[in-house]
Order: sequence, then structure tokens, then C-alpha cells
Amino acid sequence: MSTAILTGQPVPGSSLEGDLRDLGFDVRVASRAADVEVLLAEAPAGERVALVDAGFVGHAHALRLGLTDPRFPASAVPGAVTAQPSARAALTRAVRAAAQAPAGDTALRTDVLADRIAAELTADGTELHRPELGALVATVPGDPQARNEARQAVAAVDDEDIRLRTAVKSRDGFFTTHCVSPYSKYLARWCARRGLTPNQVTTASLATALIAAGCAATGTRLGFVAAGILLILSFVLDCTDGQLARYSLQYSTMGAWLDATFDRAKEYAYYAGLALGAAHASGGGGDGDDVWALALGAMVLQTCRHVVDFSFNEAHVGSTAATANTSPTAALSGRLDSVGWTVWVRRMIVLPIGERWALIALLTAVTTPRITFWVLLIGCAFAACYTTAGRVLRSVTRKAHRTDRAAKALADLADNGPLADAFAALKPLPLPAPAIAFAGTALLVAVAALTSYGSTWVIVVAAVYVAASGLALARPLKGALDWLVPPFFRAAEYLTVLVLAAAADVNGALPAAFGLVAAVAYHHYDTVYRIRGDAGAPPSWLVRAIGGQEGRTLAVVLAAALLPAPGFTVALTVLAVAVALVVLVESIRFWVTAHNEGAPAVHDEGEPA
Repeated sequence: MSTAILTGQPVPGSSLEGDLRDLGFDVRVASRAADVEVLLAEAPAGERVALVDAGFVGHAHALRLGLTDPRFPASAVPGAVTAQPSARAALTRAVRAAAQAPAGDTALRTDVLADRIAAELTADGTELHRPELGALVATVPGDPQARNEARQAVAAVDDEDIRLRTAVKSRDGFFTTHCVSPYSKYLARWCARRGLTPNQVTTASLATALIAAGCAATGTRLGFVAAGILLILSFVLDCTDGQLARYSLQYSTMGAWLDATFDRAKEYAYYAGLALGAAHASGGGGDGDDVWALALGAMVLQTCRHVVDFSFNEAHVGSTAATANTSPTAALSGRLDSVGWTVWVRRMIVLPIGERWALIALLTAVTTPRITFWVLLIGCAFAACYTTAGRVLRSVTRKAHRTDRAAKALADLADNGPLADAFAALKPLPLPAPAIAFAGTALLVAVAALTSYGSTWVIVVAAVYVAASGLALARPLKGALDWLVPPFFRAAEYLTVLVLAAAADVNGALPAAFGLVAAVAYHHYDTVYRIRGDAGAPPSWLVRAIGGQEGRTLAVVLAAALLPAPGFTVALTVLAVAVALVVLVESIRFWVTAHNEGAPAVHDEGEPA
């Protein structure tokens, strides 16, 4: 249990001890400053410790924000300071320094020990988080009159209302903001009061989406209607888990990973359910409708959209223009933001997850899977063109120096294997990396689409693509548009699988291709989440074990050229199972180990809902 040490004499009538116990602290009292170091040494080494002035007056939620957020090793609000185990040594040094320093050495209140300790922590080089309190009160009054005024200020502000409002993501889509969050935040509070965790709500959202996919797979109108309703319910729970995490400050490495991973699993499982439902539904001639190619196309398009987002963001982490973008496109964006309604229009047309799932749910209930997929493909294609064009314009109009960290992240996102690495060691071509990657991608996909199944020309072009994959990374990816290289590689691999499976024209080929792309996409998403969490890319042995993106592409091409169509289906299935097993086992091992070893808690807002 976390320990809170009250410094100074308790104030009669104060609810401070009760508030701290409600926050999960074991409260100890240090009447003298000399007792603080003793009680600090007695506190469990593996637990959080907080030092709070006994005269503190403020909202319980101010204490919650300042003393319980797991994302920060050390944090403080006026009158209180806390440290997690990783910052305990720094806290001990600060306590000793504060006890020895003259009272006038700091600009803070010299009679508040917690504030002096916070100042010493900062002077010692410890990064001290100070939460934005807004209207919340946190103070240590110096006299009875000031105490009464502080208590009146506390009574005048409803901290529960603030807690509920700040549980909602600050920037979200129109559908989520106006149709879900107004009531899902109350569901988050209901869950918090019953001891439910965000991870449990995330799991419930996944289960609901899988049931929705099962309903869609029945192929009946009633099943489609039920699927649409359940998909919306799954999205409500998806919003609730993040709101619950913000409401109760239950952030964790495992939670961020589960939330991001399950979002993709839910959507793509639903695509598969729709494709199965279309196959089971009776068409005009009594046969089902084969929409597996559309389902796979939707997954490919959506995954490539996400890779564009991830690559663009990673390319600008730490760049000289990352925090001050003065490009003409940024100026235009700022002017548009000043016109309120344009903000919502621009958020809606990119089809964030809320709008996208609402559209899918509605179309599932009232139309057919084929219509659903075609509308989804058209909408997502427009959104992809809109966002990518904007990012290209921003990249070429702003002057920024790319960091080594950004170049490494882009290289990791490229997912090159040993074959491409061999070509990367050669002399670089006098061409931009995106041009090389695009040329290889376009050539491969075009030849695969325009030649007949089994053509040996695809093998020749695949070999050229392998060379292009390596040569594109022969230099560090620090160019203005080098963030386009990973999306080009994703498009090459996924579209090649789609085109060759469609050309095989046998039962089971496209579902097997769907499974393979899903397994590989999981690996690519997992790479992103590791980089975002500052854990680095997956180990090199894993990338080599599954061949790298160019190795898998070449393997699929060889299978299509050398095997008959039924054998190609078997090969896709075997490759999908092998990749899924290797990637899932290592990914789960990594994230569980990181969680158990106390990796820093994170809260990734992810894709705007």
C-alpha cells in the first residue's frame, strides 16, 4: 500500500486523512521535520510515498491528480509531493536537503515542508510533474482567515463535475463528442465505483465486437441488425475504457497495448464476419456473395492509413519544426480552425473510428455487406488522400532537421529483413528513398495485377522489389518525404497478397490471404506501439524469423508462381499461422514482462474517436 506522511500538526476538523485513505494511502503523521526521514525510510521500498502538509486545504481530486497518477515518477501540487519507487532515492535526498537548507532559500512558502522538498527535487534534476488544476483548489493557508477562504473556494467548485469532464478526451470526433461521450462518461464513473478496471472494460468491448462479428456471419437480416447494434455498443465500451482510465487515473503499459491492439482486432474481425455473412446470405440466384476481396481491401486501406499516420508522426518527433510549424499549410489550418464549424467537418471527413464504426453499423443493418464495403472503401480512400496530401504539403513547405531517433524509427517501421539489408549495404542510388520505394511498389503490384496467375514475370519483378527495399534504406531516412517509405512497403506487401489471392480464383484463397495480412498487420501495429512506448522495435531475430516485409512478399510470389491454386491457398494458410504464432507469442511475452517489471505507465490517446 502507498504511504502518505502528514507533516506538521493535524488541523482540527480537517478531512485530509480521510481523503488520503480514500485514495489508497496508509497515513502516517510526522509531527516534527526530523520524523519525516525516519518514516520515509520505514515506508515499503516498492511503493509510492507522498508527503503532505497537515494544513493542506483543497479538493480530493487535486490530491488524486497530484499524488496518484502512475505515469510520472515524481509529481507535486501546492502542499504535497509524491515519488514512485524509481524516484525514492531522489526524494530521500530532497528531504535531507530541505531539512538542512535555511527557510529563505526557496521562493516557495518557507513554512511548508512539502513545497521545500518539491523545490529540492527540481534543483536535484528530478523531472517533477505538476498537473494542471484549473478551478481545483490546492493550498496551505497561512492563517485562520485564509483557511476559511480556501474552504469556501473548495465548496464553490464541484470537483466531481470537473473529474467527469476531464475524463472525456479533449480532442475527439463529432460522433464521439456529441453522441457517445455525453453518457459514456457516466458509465465510466459507474464502472469506477464498482471497482472495474479499464482493462476489463476493454476486454468487454472486444467480446462485444466479436459477438457482433458472429451475428454478421449468420448472413440473416436479423443478424445484420444485431451486428450493427452490438458494434455501436462495443464502441461505447471502447470510449468508456479510456474515460475510466482518465477518471480513476488507472493508466498502465498493458492497458495502452490492449486498447490499441483490440481496436484493430475488433474492426478486422468484424470485416471477416461481414464477409462470412455475405457468403451465407442468399443472393438472387440462391448463392452467397463473395466479398472477401473487398473485406481484405478495406483492411489493407485502413492499415496503410494508420501507417501513414504513424510514420509522419515518428518522422517529426524531436525535429526542429516539431513544436513550431510555420509552414503555409499550418497557417491555413490555423485560419480554418478559427471558424468553428470547419473543425468538425475536417474531423468528420477523415473518418475517425467513431464516424467509421457508426457508418459500418448503419450500413450493415440496412444494406448488404457488398454495399457496406464499397462505401467504406470510397470513404476511407478519400480520407487517405486528404490526410496524406496535407502531410506531404506540410513536409515539403516546412524546414526541419530530422533526428537520428526519427530516422531509426522509420527504418524500424520499414520492417526490412535480411534480403533487403544485403542491398542496403551497397552504394546508395542518387534518388530519394520514397522514389525508390514507390517505383518498386508500383512495378510489383502492377505486374502482379496484369499478368496471369503463375506467371514467372512476377518472380523477376519481386526480385527487383527486394533490391529496391534495401536501396531505399541505404541512407538514413532523414529526407522531407522519407516517412512515405514504410507506407509504400505496407502497400506493396499487402496488395501483392490480395492481387495474387484474387488471381488464384479458388475457394479459400482470399480468406487465407485475409488471415495472412491480419497476422502481418498485427506485427506492424505491435512495432508502432513499442516505438511509441520508447521500448524500441521488436528484436531483430523476430524480424528475421518472419522474413522481413520483402522476404514475405517474395515467399508469397514464389508460392503463387510454383504452386497450383489449391496449393497456393494452403501455402498462404501455413504462412499466416506461422507468422501469427511467432509474432503473438513474442508480443505477449514482451508486454506481459514489461508490465510485470513495472514499465512506466502510459496513456496513448491513439486514433481520435
